[in-house]
Amino acid sequence: MHDTKVIIIGGSLVGLSAAAFLAWRNIDVIVIEKHAGSALHPRATGFTEHTMEFYSAIGIQSLIPRVDPDFRLRRAKVDSLVGAVRDETRWTPSNSSPAVGPKRPLSAMGAAAFAQDKLEPILRQRALELGAQLRLSTEMIRFEQNPDGVTVTVRDRQTDRISTVSADYLIACDGADSPVREALNIAREGVGHLMNIRSVLFHCPAADPYLERGFQQFEIEQDGFKAFLTTYGDSRWVLMFYGGAAKPAEAYAPDIRRALGADLPFDIITSGAWEMAGRIATTYSQGRVFLAGDAAHQLPPTRGGFGANTGIDDVWNLAWKLQFVLDGLSNPSLLDTYSQERQPIGWLRHQQTFARPDYAQYLDTPLSSVTLYGDDAMELGQLHRSFAVDTADGDLPDAASPSDWAGQPGVRAPHLWIDLGGEKISTVELFTRRYALITENVEWERVIRALCAKTPLPIDVVVVGRDVVVADDISFAEAFGTGLAGASLVRPDGIVAWRSDAGPTDEAAFGRTVRRLMAFEPDNVAG
Repeated sequence: MHDTKVIIIGGSLVGLSAAAFLAWRNIDVIVIEKHAGSALHPRATGFTEHTMEFYSAIGIQSLIPRVDPDFRLRRAKVDSLVGAVRDETRWTPSNSSPAVGPKRPLSAMGAAAFAQDKLEPILRQRALELGAQLRLSTEMIRFEQNPDGVTVTVRDRQTDRISTVSADYLIACDGADSPVREALNIAREGVGHLMNIRSVLFHCPAADPYLERGFQQFEIEQDGFKAFLTTYGDSRWVLMFYGGAAKPAEAYAPDIRRALGADLPFDIITSGAWEMAGRIATTYSQGRVFLAGDAAHQLPPTRGGFGANTGIDDVWNLAWKLQFVLDGLSNPSLLDTYSQERQPIGWLRHQQTFARPDYAQYLDTPLSSVTLYGDDAMELGQLHRSFAVDTADGDLPDAASPSDWAGQPGVRAPHLWIDLGGEKISTVELFTRRYALITENVEWERVIRALCAKTPLPIDVVVVGRDVVVADDISFAEAFGTGLAGASLVRPDGIVAWRSDAGPTDEAAFGRTVRRLMAFEPDNVAG
């Protein structure tokens, strides 16, 4: 018997998300976090529509303010904040052709501009409400794994008491310098170390009116002075320097005045330093241990949100797989698909980050052969490849705008507005707990019922036109690529696992395919 089902090392953004996702799925989880609370530096501040879909599923979307749909993050080159804008630095667009005609919404959710240190308490509270245990001011000393589980030795930093805690599985969300990853000797690849960044966080309400010009980020260039200035939208600003020696927080006061370009009153909060680097673990799992967040992929902040959002997506992908294995619905081989699917996506985001001008300028050898994808493609249109996805064609692109996909296996199920019992919701909301087979052909319901009578598979059936009614300007058949007779099988993380554009024919073959995709426990399979 173990103390819990899953231990999470690291209780920051990704670790807390993992705890909330698992507890929401009724999986016992303990979080080990060495700090007493969130860091003073807000760090991440942009959360995408996809991330907000996950947070909506666990019921915290109303606590996180969204940005205006027409908002566009803009960066200016200036002498100082109050000085004239010399030029605008643009985020590299994709190489694909722009959409023709009005752009339809790709998600029911809006993106959020919300500081990480404000989001973490919301996640912390939600995880506790759902039953997770949080052990703050507690650090991991070492861990051991064997065929039956993982044991972690921890120290309470307030009492110095040493104890152990055991679980079936461990998730390492312990940062870019991850002691767990290092203990496992998992290598990393990528551009590596580029430089150290120094930063100072300060409170300056008098600077906020200068945001009315439409820019939120500022590249400051003066003779002998170069820095980057941005805001968290709550009168907190951060000034960053590329390289150089760290110094005490108060020593940055002259630099702040120079960057502001006017004698605006401010209060320094803290200072710090971090490494600009690109490193992706060669595998995201070993035995019963999984890497997520910065422990798996070290990426600098980007205007596409390729850092924090990637880690949150990691643990959404992993949480349902752990639940299915721990609940006996799938055999442990399903967990192999976590690294199979997420490691290539981490590498894709590494390449996208360093192929764009924001960071390409720091490389000795440009990534000139990289195909650039737009933000919609990177966040809502990435392709997942593993045995839990049926025939993800090797000729398909690694990513594409959802407008260019048509429900192919391996991509996020399309968003359509639907009416469910008089409530307008997104199709995405149907795909969070169990597998769902969605179709316009009621004959598929008979096939699923017959299959589940022999094998207790966790599949819900949604018949379009009966259970839900499409309330969108695009049809279900067109969006999901099923035609009028086919069906789409969607996983609990919203990824399409299988699709057909024809009605059921070989029911036995279909049953074998479904069991294979789910890694269904052989002992539970009848016949």
